[in-house]
Amino acid sequence: MGKLNSKQVENLAEAGTYDDGDGLRLIVKASGSKSWVFRYQFQGKRRDMGLGGFPAITLKAARLAVADQRRLMSAGTDPMTARDAERERQQEAQRREAQRVTFKQEAAGYIATHRAGWKNAKHAQQWENTLATYAMPIIGHLSPAEISTAHVMDILRPIWAEKTETASRVRNRIELVLDAAKAQGLRDGENPARWRGHLDKLLPKRAMVQMRVHHAALPWPKLPAFMIDLAKHDGLTYRAICLTILTACRTSEVLEATWSEIDLESRTWTIPASRMKGHKEHRVPLSEATLDVLASLPRIEGSPYLFPGARQGRPLSNMAMLMGLRRMGCGDLTMHGFRSTFRDWAAEKTHYPREVCELALAHTVATGAEAAYWRGDVFEKRRALMADWAAYTTTSPAANIIQGDFKRA
Repeated sequence: MGKLNSKQVENLAEAGTYDDGDGLRLIVKASGSKSWVFRYQFQGKRRDMGLGGFPAITLKAARLAVADQRRLMSAGTDPMTARDAERERQQEAQRREAQRVTFKQEAAGYIATHRAGWKNAKHAQQWENTLATYAMPIIGHLSPAEISTAHVMDILRPIWAEKTETASRVRNRIELVLDAAKAQGLRDGENPARWRGHLDKLLPKRAMVQMRVHHAALPWPKLPAFMIDLAKHDGLTYRAICLTILTACRTSEVLEATWSEIDLESRTWTIPASRMKGHKEHRVPLSEATLDVLASLPRIEGSPYLFPGARQGRPLSNMAMLMGLRRMGCGDLTMHGFRSTFRDWAAEKTHYPREVCELALAHTVATGAEAAYWRGDVFEKRRALMADWAAYTTTSPAANIIQGDFKRA
């Protein structure tokens, strides 16, 4: 019969060692924590073996554990040696299990888990594409535990100077996948894709090798002629291009626009925060030319989108406008570049304040304490700016180029 009882064990508060008998001891620390220790002697050596903490391990469970260890000793086995061997066996089993999971599988799981938290499907697609192109040929077949710094360097070194932004994103994505693998017990130690304090010692800083690459933009003096050419092309893709230019919005903001966001009476398009890069609602004033484009769009039953795509319940793809530019013979341009065209025109040909022009692009115009006082969006001033922009883009000395299918009946 042991010397302790359950009530005593629960109430003991004074730091010290309390003997239950048969080698079982309860250690109470000054912090109040309690743990069980089995003290025994094997082959002339006295040893202390931890059995776990109270209350996770009860008095009864601790006594049963001591009885188990005594049986091992009777069979000529050191309990601590047996425990260490069992731990090693379990760890080896875990290592073998971890090696069955490849980086490709772990990356797919990471993307599936985080997809719901990403703003749009395009982000998940970018993850899949960049990892498939650059990482998978080298580490896709390896387990997370097998991936080393040398592997990561083999991925990054060929593209670090020429495709610095892409390389940086690939590195970050590998790092996140390997961090997730570590959290699941699939690898240990330093993350070989970590930048600070690791890869920054092996690769030059991005700023040292990266020449800023701007989105190819059309010079603003050439825009009216481009718009005349654009009006010669029919179809949703070209109307989407036109609306994107007239509103100075981002491609995804236009393609994913729904009719519920458009208020024709107030001539306002309200893009919800969930679709904005800055996660802040953005109101777009609709000029006469923009209303002409909207009036020309067909309403497709069952689709909420201004620009419904071929797939049921989906808008035009992100590549639609880019392919439209290529068909026009303007493959050197990007849709995002038209935002630069707008900004350059506003700076060089108008007297609108910088804040008005930046807010038209949904850019942040204040930070820190200043931002607390900047609550408005200067909407009426932006309405005037966008009307002037529409007049410039849709009017040339020769003709008004919002015509034909782009003109309201």
